[in-house]
Amino acid sequence: MSFDLKPGERLDDLQTKGLRIIQSDEVFSFSLDAVLLAHYVTLRNRDRVLDMGTGNGVIPLLLASRSDLPRRERIIGLEIQERLADMAARNVSGNQLQDSLEIVNGDLREAVERFGHESFDTVTCNPPYRPAGVGDASLNPHVRIARHEVTCTLQDVVTTAAKLLKYQGKFAMVHRPDRLAEIIAEMKAHRIEPKRLLLVHPRAHQRPNIVLIEGIKGGKPELRIDPPLIVHNEDGSYTQAILDIYAGRGEFAR
Repeated sequence: MSFDLKPGERLDDLQTKGLRIIQSDEVFSFSLDAVLLAHYVTLRNRDRVLDMGTGNGVIPLLLASRSDLPRRERIIGLEIQERLADMAARNVSGNQLQDSLEIVNGDLREAVERFGHESFDTVTCNPPYRPAGVGDASLNPHVRIARHEVTCTLQDVVTTAAKLLKYQGKFAMVHRPDRLAEIIAEMKAHRIEPKRLLLVHPRAHQRPNIVLIEGIKGGKPELRIDPPLIVHNEDGSYTQAILDIYAGRGEFAR
């Protein structure tokens, strides 16, 4: 493997299937949220997948590493920030995954015009969590776009996913529990029926701070709440469930 690193960048180990990833402290780095989403989403052989707001491409990389998909179509990562899209493309080439992954620099709000209606079997997204103007808006534009709804809103994400998905296609997203009511309302308004939901807790005694949700376009109403996932033991170490997920061994009940 050969990675083209630029000034200010480093090469990190994804700790699964020998994958490595270019990151930089100058832009938004991936977190546990993205790792969980890549393992949570239900995929089938030959699914055509789009990851909206792909950042440095971590979700497509992890999706490509899943051992439950021996036969797969091309996975596309869509990223609006040119610097991150370039980083993601170099992560694809560095890991020699050009045959299965593609990075596109573009706005998800224009994704339908670019890819066409009902062109994907599965759409994933790790979107900005905070409305624009809420919270500590970083002066770093890369971080601000990743954390705040500057270039897209929750409604933009769900609306676009609904248009891109084939009938019975699946949409999976990671977000914050305090916006869960809004998330479900948006999904149902656009005929994406929530089918699975998982709450992630920092520790067993703490409230959840991550929600994973998956819906089916045109699905029948029936929401299954999965058992909670605990991230840390009381001593601060990762639980075995999280270690298994990072190692590519963890499987969510589907």
